[in-house]
Amino acid sequence: MQYQFKRSQLVNTDLKTLWDFASSPKNLSRITPDYMNFKIKSSLPDKGMYPGMMIIYTVCPLLKLPMTWITEITSVENGSYFVDEQRVGPYKMWHHEHHFEQKENGVLMTDIVTYIPPLGILGALANVLFIKKFYIFKFKKILTKYET
Repeated sequence: MQYQFKRSQLVNTDLKTLWDFASSPKNLSRITPDYMNFKIKSSLPDKGMYPGMMIIYTVCPLLKLPMTWITEITSVENGSYFVDEQRVGPYKMWHHEHHFEQKENGVLMTDIVTYIPPLGILGALANVLFIKKFYIFKFKKILTKYET
């Protein structure tokens, strides 16, 4: 079964500052919850992301067991949005859209995650018990850590 969740928050900064932070894969570890023990394994370019970019990392989402996750940046519209999709990892399917919109009092940042857990009915149960409760990117961390 396919699931989707959407989260939005207004970040008190300008679009360029937030885009520069959020679109740099080097900042992924700064916005990923500490308990996931996120570690980038691939080399990353100094400049921003681009379509076709592959990012290899390990995460420990459950029981502190490390697993490899590989995502591909499939689409980028500078200052507006980017999309990453899982190529290897814990999900049967993972599609993550990151949208940015300048507002009068900050930047509206919206994440839309569409995913299919693994393991059929067991994955559906895991979705209810764990996945929905542990959204991979905690918005509070972005509020306090977007500044470089």
